Amino acid sequence: MDIAALSILKSQIQLQQDAGIAIMKKAMSTAEQGGSLVNQMLDKAAEGKTAAQVKMPHLGNNINALV
Repeated sequence: MDIAALSILKSQIQLQQDAGIAIMKKAMSTAEQGGSLVNQMLDKAAEGKTAAQVKMPHLGNNINALV
């Protein structure tokens, strides 16, 4: 192979690696944002449950079991 062909091949491989890394960074960022949103939803759900328990603290204290 000549020098020019090797240079082009090296450039193409580097471009593929750079593109793969950029896509991976984007996927990681998207996953991180999704995880953050899930955490926010869980926090809101926990706040709602706490508020309901404050309004009606007697609920959930007794179990009716029939055999």
